[in-house]
Parts: sequence; C-alpha cells; structure tokens
Amino acid sequence: MGKMLSVLVGGIVLLLGLILLVSWWFEFMFLLRGMVPGMLILGGAVAVLAGISEFKDTIKSKTEKK
Repeated sequence: MGKMLSVLVGGIVLLLGLILLVSWWFEFMFLLRGMVPGMLILGGAVAVLAGISEFKDTIKSKTEKK
C-alpha cells in the first residue's frame, strides 16, 4: 500500500508542478534569468580556483622530482 501511495502522491505532485509551471511561466523565466548569471560567475570562479590548484600541484611535483 505504501508504494502505491507514493506513486500516486508523486504523480499528483508532478501534475501540479506542471500546471503551475505553465501558469507561472513568466515568473519562472524571471527567476531563471536572475539565477543564470550568478551560477555562471560561481561556476567560473570554481573552475579558475581548480585550475590554479592544479597548476600549483604541477609545479610542486616538478620541483620535487629534481
């Protein structure tokens, strides 16, 4: 009974989410437009920090070999 209930509740929540997405489409896009630049800045910062860390590790390993 619990598995069927979870499938039923999941289906209802999925349907409700789709209905609200369609009815609040412009608000959703406004939120998405606000979040994308922040996510890009954060992702870029993480990539730069990872590259700097890898560069430092490469230099450290080369100096240890000598």
